[in-house]
Amino acid sequence: MFEPDERLTELLVEFCRRRLATAPVRVGLGGVRTPRASALDGMLCEGGNDPERVLRVFEDELEASIFSPDSPDYLAFIPTAPTKASLLFDMAVSAASFPGTSWLEAAGVVAAENQALRFLADLAELPAGAGGCFVSGGSIANLSALFVAREHARPVARPRIAVSDEAHPSVALALRVLGVEPLVVPTDDHRLTGAALSEALVDDVVAVVATAGTTNAGLVDDLAGIADVAHERNLWLHVDGAYGAAALLVPELRGRFRGIERADSLVVNPHKWLFAPFDCAALLYRRPELARAVLTQHASYLDVMHTDADEWNPGDYAIHLTRRARGLPFWFSLAVHGTSRYREALARTLSTARRCARLIEDAPHLELAREPELSVVLFRRPGWEADDYRRWSERLLEEQRALVSPTVWEGAPTARLAFLHPDTSIELVAEILDAMRT
Repeated sequence: MFEPDERLTELLVEFCRRRLATAPVRVGLGGVRTPRASALDGMLCEGGNDPERVLRVFEDELEASIFSPDSPDYLAFIPTAPTKASLLFDMAVSAASFPGTSWLEAAGVVAAENQALRFLADLAELPAGAGGCFVSGGSIANLSALFVAREHARPVARPRIAVSDEAHPSVALALRVLGVEPLVVPTDDHRLTGAALSEALVDDVVAVVATAGTTNAGLVDDLAGIADVAHERNLWLHVDGAYGAAALLVPELRGRFRGIERADSLVVNPHKWLFAPFDCAALLYRRPELARAVLTQHASYLDVMHTDADEWNPGDYAIHLTRRARGLPFWFSLAVHGTSRYREALARTLSTARRCARLIEDAPHLELAREPELSVVLFRRPGWEADDYRRWSERLLEEQRALVSPTVWEGAPTARLAFLHPDTSIELVAEILDAMRT
């Protein structure tokens, strides 16, 4: 009924070829603007449209409203910087319609994804039996892990989970979904510490969430101290390393993550700082059988997936069932480029962040808010208010120089640059800083 169309194939392959060949990708392709209200008129109709017309509408009207987070000029939020190999293989995964739910359907897919998961587990020095699956992002990963933590907690009438006041908002959302109250523990210099956790704990707390790389400032909690308290008090330790745990690849930073090897569950998002396309987040459990016991979905038509004790069904390790093989592009790129290339790319972004900090210290019109720990740099222009930072960021975007987004740090408006793309140049950074002179 939907027969292959050679012309349609050629159109889309050529579009992908053009997009992949664009170097560097610009933040806004041709200047970011809102599509015309009439741009999509007639697109969804009984008879369909000529594919060339539909693609032209997309390129001329819609693509111009899309920011490109894989651009070296994209320094807002937490960007992404997928390798060309991962993007190309993501195309192959979609074209082949690879499933990723069960061993029965796709044992080869699962084997490759598990190899990539094992690579991440080894980085964190988790035990040999650790495992899990790839999910869409940190939100689903945190929700799934905290559900497992709650279900295996000691009996408590109204269990609570300890979190810091710097935890990612997806953690608070997950707790609301689960109907679990948070115990919010104040941070010490924006980090959750074992001492603060120990002092704040009450009897109904059953788990604790630590952060390995906060989104706003890139800070790593006192994982070793938190792990000590969690062990002493029999608490499930969940580590949200969605952004920052990738830095485990860099030898000189491994010490900052001491204690992560004691996590009961861990999140690492390759689509953030490990150069994979959206949507690719790794969820790992120290004892995956605990997750399988409470997350496996049961139905008569699903029984065939659970007949072999040695099977590994990714659908059993998170709050999902049907899933795409989202870990394959990461696995493919890692296999093609090798781990040393990845290590070099992370080291380069860290170097750019540190060089940026030195430029700020040397600039008479700027001040460094704090020394960067990972790849996020916070700084201020003395005398500026929130509107000044907003105008600065808008001007950079209008001039197609960069996408930056100010934040708030310690109650004051603050400039923020997030470095994840290894090809972001220090020359661009100098331009961005110089644009704050006026």
